[in-house]
Order: sequence, then C-alpha cells, then structure tokens
Amino acid sequence: MAAALKTLVLLTFFTSTGCSQDGWHNTRRDSAGLAPLPESTPEAVLQVYGANAWGWRGWFAIHTWVAVKPSDASSYTVLDVAGWRGRGGGSVVRIRQDIPDRYWFGAKPEIIAEHRGEGVDELIADVLDAADNYPWKTTYKGFPGPNSNTFTAWIGREVPRLNLQLPFSAIGKGYKEE
Repeated sequence: MAAALKTLVLLTFFTSTGCSQDGWHNTRRDSAGLAPLPESTPEAVLQVYGANAWGWRGWFAIHTWVAVKPSDASSYTVLDVAGWRGRGGGSVVRIRQDIPDRYWFGAKPEIIAEHRGEGVDELIADVLDAADNYPWKTTYKGFPGPNSNTFTAWIGREVPRLNLQLPFSAIGKGYKEE
C-alpha cells in the first residue's frame, strides 16, 4: 500500500509540475547571447547547443541542435529535430534560418562544441550533407530514440572532424537502428 501511495504522489507531482522551466506557458524563445552576431563576425561559425528538455524530462535530459554560419553570411542556419513536426507523417527535421542560441522553451542553452574560422566552411558543408542523409526523418521516439539527440549524434558520427562529445544527458545519442 505504501509503494502504491508513493507512486501516486510521484505521478501527481510530475503531471502537476509539468515543466522544469516555469511551466508549459513559458515560451521564451529569444537569443541567449551566446552566438557571435553575424554582422560583426565574417568568419565561419559552427556551434552545437544543448538545453534542458521541455517539461519534467529536463530534470535529466537535454535537447540538442546545430547552428551554422558560413563565412560572410548574414544569418545562421539551425538544424534540429522535434517530434511534433512528424505528426501526420511529416519530417521531424528542420533546417532553416533562425536564432542559433534560442532558449528552448525557457531553458537557456549551453555550447557543447564550437568551430570557427579557417576550414569551417568545409565542415559546415559536411554537416549539411549529413543532415540531408539522416535516416530517421519521419520517425521520433523520446526513448530510446531516434530523437533530437540521435540527430545531433548522427551528424557527429558522419562528420568525425567535429570531435563531438555529447553529454550523458543527451538521451538517444547512442540510438542505432538494429
């Protein structure tokens, strides 16, 4: 009986708190000020970000994405995966111009990896090719994957020069189809 009560209390807590960052209504999506401004940074920039996952998942897991800015570009291109994009059979992958260091539903991102300057334009081309070849474009599963971290890890494996080491909290990074 005590175990059942503990389970009920935990389930009530998880479902009532909902989010690890001020609730589901926290839609802060502005820049965290981590990425160099394109207008004052002519060099190529490639950054990999991670931020606490949305909701209670953020207590133990992160969401990751990649941002790239080729030499002399006036904006960043952000590459990421989100499960809700796949509803109705669509692609979970998004590659578009966006704010590179955007808060992830209220969670401030951190830079996991960064490359700047000479040779980065070629690295960016390789990253974009890897993203185009991602094998799970219409599939998303929070655990064990494929998910946002599977996508970022896929890019890292396909482009070893990134020297990408995702943290333990990047749940799904080790997903590989059997």
